[in-house]
Amino acid sequence: MNTPFTLGGVDVPPGTRRTVDLPVSVMSDHTPVTLSAHVIHGRRPGPVVFVSAAIHGDEVIGVEIVRRLLNAAPVHRLAGTLIAVPVVNAFGFLNHSRYLPDRRDLNRSFPGHSEGSLAGRLAHLFMEEIVARSDVGIDLHSAAQGRENLPQIRLTPGDARLLELARAFAAPVTLLSKTREGSLRGVADRREVDILLYEAGEGRRFDEFAARAGVAGILRVMAHLGMVGTKGIPKPRNLPIFCEHSHWVRAPMGGLVRTLRASGDVVEPGTVLGVVADPFGETETEVKSDHAGIVIGRVTHPVVNEGDALFHIAEPREDTAADDFAEHLEVPVLFDEDEII
Repeated sequence: MNTPFTLGGVDVPPGTRRTVDLPVSVMSDHTPVTLSAHVIHGRRPGPVVFVSAAIHGDEVIGVEIVRRLLNAAPVHRLAGTLIAVPVVNAFGFLNHSRYLPDRRDLNRSFPGHSEGSLAGRLAHLFMEEIVARSDVGIDLHSAAQGRENLPQIRLTPGDARLLELARAFAAPVTLLSKTREGSLRGVADRREVDILLYEAGEGRRFDEFAARAGVAGILRVMAHLGMVGTKGIPKPRNLPIFCEHSHWVRAPMGGLVRTLRASGDVVEPGTVLGVVADPFGETETEVKSDHAGIVIGRVTHPVVNEGDALFHIAEPREDTAADDFAEHLEVPVLFDEDEII
């Protein structure tokens, strides 16, 4: 039999679930703000996994993924503990903004400090109450507003444990990505907590494929860790396409862009990705790929300036075949439709 799990001074008995509100701050109008975490504590011992979303407040697809995860049938028969934090940055979420009220980026503020700025205090609370109690984390993100990302896992190079978890998640693309100073992933790595970064969809938008791929991937990781069974969890159609390098193709001029390639398209050197034209229609310039690879992100807002990032191209490793990549882009079916709505 498992022992109670304690979060924020609240005991969650084995075989139960509870939402715990961790005080963060009080807003200028005296409205209290909390970091709310939903804990599902299994009857049987096992790993502690956290799933977090909306570190950037306008990246709402992760919130939907957490909502569906908490209603998924396998988590009702859990070994170990799941800590789900659907909205980390409540300030940005309420204001439809990526940032905190002081314009700080929370994902550049870790590990934070209990007596620091608002971003520092929130980062410190998340590290001490959530990350420090976990063995594995899955942090959910999307592209910024005006861009979209193909579902992908980004992981720190040279970490065999993370690579194993990424293979279990089985997103269409797995991309090596160095950590940045002050990021959750970088700080957690120094504390030996493995974190997968899931990128999918667009800021302020829902995307059904991104949502289903995210829920399926999280459940596959939990099954790999022995926390849930495999019944009802779709198996990946193929191994993820593994990419070590990526680059952005940028706008050669300012104007209006017409995109001709979608996320998930396989391209070759010289493939025309889109066309940028001035508002008068007097000048048009083709945007071409200079490498072979897969489009894992692209701009969705048609107004661009010279030098703006338009298409994100990932280059598959030589031993990875991308010929059948289209099979990765079929929407996974999870359980019954009633269970994911």
